[in-house]
Amino acid sequence: MTAVPDAAAQAAIGVAARELKLPTVRSEAARLAEIAARQRHTHLAYLAEVLSAELDDRSSRRRTRRIADAKFPRLKRLADFNADMVPSISPAQLARLAAGAYLDAGETVVLLGDSGTGKTHLLIGLGLAACEQGRRVRYITTAALVNELVEAADQRQLSRVVGRYGRLDLLLLDELGYVQVDPRGAELLFQIITEREERASIGIATNLPFSEWGTVFPDPRLVAAIVDRVTFNAHILETGTRSYRLRTSKTAASRKPT
Repeated sequence: MTAVPDAAAQAAIGVAARELKLPTVRSEAARLAEIAARQRHTHLAYLAEVLSAELDDRSSRRRTRRIADAKFPRLKRLADFNADMVPSISPAQLARLAAGAYLDAGETVVLLGDSGTGKTHLLIGLGLAACEQGRRVRYITTAALVNELVEAADQRQLSRVVGRYGRLDLLLLDELGYVQVDPRGAELLFQIITEREERASIGIATNLPFSEWGTVFPDPRLVAAIVDRVTFNAHILETGTRSYRLRTSKTAASRKPT
């Protein structure tokens, strides 16, 4: 059998990798071949290394795409949350949620506390952890979601939008309680919650205790139905009333050299 020159082999790999949509194989094959030759790897070991590089890169691209699709306003990691500032939430609780078992069970997470107590940080952190596990996540404020649903209904596209939100592994609703929702918007939001009930998870950040959700949703029966669905098998984390942002800023300032 006639040996194939290296240049011809690289060209053939490039053509095949392009056709098979393996960009990392195309870009890394020659470099990894040099390493394999120096370290006297077998052909199978070299092939495993090339394919592993492709898988690692593909996984990284998928995580990046999931994070972009989630539309986080900024990136906040659970590991960066100072649990010492919020003693009602333990690092063990956050670690269990970060592992994602609640997502497999379709359970809800509710972050309850005053403004500035770290709810959005935790909400984004949970979403980022889910993205890094390859889950489909979307962050949105409650008011923005209601507006999107009303607009979709007006354009006769509601079923498509509800279906899109229904396919998410984790829907993150921030700022529930800051804006009152009119009866039509409340009914549309209820459709989203019902679509995901016990099947796909929702994360909610709110500044109102459940007893005050009637100030957001005007229909008492609808409020009861929403609270019932949101709290069933829910993980409820109370961030309290003291500003996490303010205390974190003061701590950071005290550590600066004078």
